Amino acid sequence: MSFSSVLVANRGEIARRIIRACREAGLRSIAVFSDADADAPFVHEADQAVRLGPTPAAESYLSIPAILEAAREFGAEAIHPGYGFLSEGAAFARAVADAGLVFIGPSADVIEAMGRKDRAREIAERAGVPVTPRQDPDAIPADAYPVLVKAAAGGGGKGMHIVRSPEQLPDALATARREAAAAFGDDTLLVERYVEAGRHVEVQVFGDTHGNVVHLYERDCSAQRRHQKVVEEAPAPGLDPHVRQTILDASVALCREVGYVGAGTVEFLVAGEDAYFLEMNTRLQVEHPVTEEVTGVDLVQWQLAVAAGEPLPLRQEDISCDGHAIEARIYAEDPYAGFLPQAGRIEHLVWPGWEARVEAAIDGPGIVGTAYDPMLAKIIVSGADRAGAIDALVDALDETAVLGLTTNTGFVRRLVDSGPFRNGHVHTGWLDDPVAAADVLRAPAVPDAGWEFAAALLAPVDDGLPFGRLDGWRPAGPATPLRVPIAGPDGGIRQVRPADDTADIIGVRIGPRVLAAVEGHSWEFHAPDGVRRAHAALAGAAEVTAPMPGAVVTVEVSEGDRVVAGQRLGTVEAMKMELTLAAPHDGVVTQVAVEPGQQVAIGQLLVHVEPAEQS
Repeated sequence: MSFSSVLVANRGEIARRIIRACREAGLRSIAVFSDADADAPFVHEADQAVRLGPTPAAESYLSIPAILEAAREFGAEAIHPGYGFLSEGAAFARAVADAGLVFIGPSADVIEAMGRKDRAREIAERAGVPVTPRQDPDAIPADAYPVLVKAAAGGGGKGMHIVRSPEQLPDALATARREAAAAFGDDTLLVERYVEAGRHVEVQVFGDTHGNVVHLYERDCSAQRRHQKVVEEAPAPGLDPHVRQTILDASVALCREVGYVGAGTVEFLVAGEDAYFLEMNTRLQVEHPVTEEVTGVDLVQWQLAVAAGEPLPLRQEDISCDGHAIEARIYAEDPYAGFLPQAGRIEHLVWPGWEARVEAAIDGPGIVGTAYDPMLAKIIVSGADRAGAIDALVDALDETAVLGLTTNTGFVRRLVDSGPFRNGHVHTGWLDDPVAAADVLRAPAVPDAGWEFAAALLAPVDDGLPFGRLDGWRPAGPATPLRVPIAGPDGGIRQVRPADDTADIIGVRIGPRVLAAVEGHSWEFHAPDGVRRAHAALAGAAEVTAPMPGAVVTVEVSEGDRVVAGQRLGTVEAMKMELTLAAPHDGVVTQVAVEPGQQVAIGQLLVHVEPAEQS
């Protein structure tokens, strides 16, 4: 079963991670790419690379025939699916095996069994794993709320909604079914008890073809927004020792029950002394580096070895968990505008130094589009204890700058440095609570350091002549402090004294603009010219525009309809997120500019609602 070449059926930082592991193992790596990724770093780092197809994932990274043809053309003997895309696709695993290639992951039958939440739940019950009470969607008792509606056929937060009252149920079921059908081709739903203030704790497991199964301890992934993880850490802080042992033992038992081979993750919802099975991910996870940091194990190397038929390198008693590790996901999104995905050009990029482990999709300036997930990088740090790891992550994020594009870097820095996170009080619903998370969800003011940095870069240049010096000298009286007019992110203009020392600020001047990062937050400043405005004028109050680039899912009004403030006009979807478009005020719909299925750009006019008093 041994092999010497591996095709990596993924992209970005995922592909780079696997290509690096192949190189270290002496294996030939073959990258596949879409048109959008033709010049991406992972394409150049692989030993060979082949074009799959156009930018849309359905025509490239999700095309099983195209991937198998690439494997045949370049003589690949094994395929690593990475994580995301086809990594949990039973049909893909089966097609790879049928083509006589090694699939680096569990068998198609296991993926099929554990990939559906309803079937996985039944297997977990047989293995003695604790599960949450399940409800019939058509007959939920009034006292059973809140409940969690989720897609039975997939994960990633798609098709998942919390329902707190019977009145909310019909809309939640309809939306979840639509999301599930679009994402997984299956609108079957599962409804379970929702555990308030629960923590998301998952166990890393590994099995081989010789009947060995081990766990590599647990991770905490409770810092989430809309069921999408933001920060992960290992081990889980403050976990009850009995609960820890329960979920570790249950995870191994589940793997034995299903005959699991390869890397996997068993996820639990933990509340106090109770733990409930959520699902099993039959692949490597995005957050696997924190486990590697505390166990000293290279999980991708283990995947390659197990797929080649070798036994696990370590027994359970040989695996220890030392220190603490934390990972921050850096996304192209605006956390102060509902975490809306962002697209545009990165003008200047700085990742932290050697003290941090950085796994990035990009290394320098470039375009970030809307075709794929908006995660740009993972920044991983470790320390002797949790407090030390948090301090290290804060320092690493201070050294990070993604300029020209809005990201969540500064937000994550505030989150991990906040009292609730440091004290271990963040649960899965915390970031979605605008009251509890108010301090980190409130957009910060432009810091003085940013203004002063911009003034230093935009100040008139000393021409070397006595009267051209920038020291404020005058023939009578003390020197006048130099002030430079600066237009800030809010459009206002200030007279600012340039900073004497800009060493702590990361930034760059590009023509009349200064881009600067302060504690991870990026800001843009301008030299005012009397005509240029710092930002384009906002759309009129009557215009409902696209909050993010994506696709129109539904249009629920027609021209001439009367609507009330807050009424749903339609929905837009992009990058795992569906957003409702609401009427800005009472009025009449005078224009519907789009139709379902249409691709729209951020800020594009969708619906015009004339105020009632003007109709």
